[in-house]
Amino acid sequence: MLEVLTGKMAPRRATFSVPQAARKFKIKDSVIYGWRNEVLEKLPLLFSTKTADADNQEKIAELERLIGQQAIEIEALKKAGRTPSKGCPWLSRLSRSSDGS
Repeated sequence: MLEVLTGKMAPRRATFSVPQAARKFKIKDSVIYGWRNEVLEKLPLLFSTKTADADNQEKIAELERLIGQQAIEIEALKKAGRTPSKGCPWLSRLSRSSDGS
């Protein structure tokens, strides 16, 4: 069946034309042609160097780095005797608005 989908003959194997394969498996020729076109269209994705998972891993690493930087900044503010809300005017406004005041 792979020979039919790729259109290439494998060595030492009996090969089928699309109409022969369609008769053998009792399906329409158009179904096999559709499969073949889909396989040929999506095959490069199997061998692409950068996948969506790799993109996600890069984004996760960037977000973890930002979280680490913020944790260091918060610790530095605490050691300086300032709470993050005192050192960040926008954060103090945010905390007041969430308190309902």
